[in-house]
Amino acid sequence: MSIVVIKYNAGNIFSVENALKRLNADAIVTPDITKIRKGDKVIFPGVGEASSTMEYLRKCGLNEIIPNLTQPVLGICLGMQLMCSSSEEGDTDCLNIFDTKVQRFVKQKHEDKIPHMGWNTISNLNSNIFDPSIENRYVYFVHSYYVPINEYTAATTDYIHPFSAALHKDNFYATQFHPEKSGSVGEQILINFLQNT
Repeated sequence: MSIVVIKYNAGNIFSVENALKRLNADAIVTPDITKIRKGDKVIFPGVGEASSTMEYLRKCGLNEIIPNLTQPVLGICLGMQLMCSSSEEGDTDCLNIFDTKVQRFVKQKHEDKIPHMGWNTISNLNSNIFDPSIENRYVYFVHSYYVPINEYTAATTDYIHPFSAALHKDNFYATQFHPEKSGSVGEQILINFLQNT
């Protein structure tokens, strides 16, 4: 099985690669469109800013390629947000895989901190990248923007208010949290993506 991690101008790519190595899963990290298309599994990671990243994807033609992939694709953090229709971050049009908008967290009370950073539980799991043992387990988040709960929501988290911790539509999977930084729970999610999709 060939695993491709899409390389582009967003961070966190090599922590994903290292997490896969810990699972004895060799991945190709590449921006090459031909190699991405040929991968059995594709991972679309990211830490960064939506508008500049979408501009980069358009320049490279990746904005046309990613939504048309037919193999299992896993978006992580910014990758998940860019798979949505638009983002309030830079008023950005995104890839429109998931027809839902990304919104900015707004403080509801003084102690609310933005970005949302740290460990939170996930619940209401509804995807084959999760198994029942993961319900209410902790995973690691770092983000200032969120995806509201919608028809594609595959897991939820509550920080300031409930939001989508994961999305799933057809061959497209996405997590707002970082499975590569979420210990044994994150490793199990990556294994499930590699083996069960």
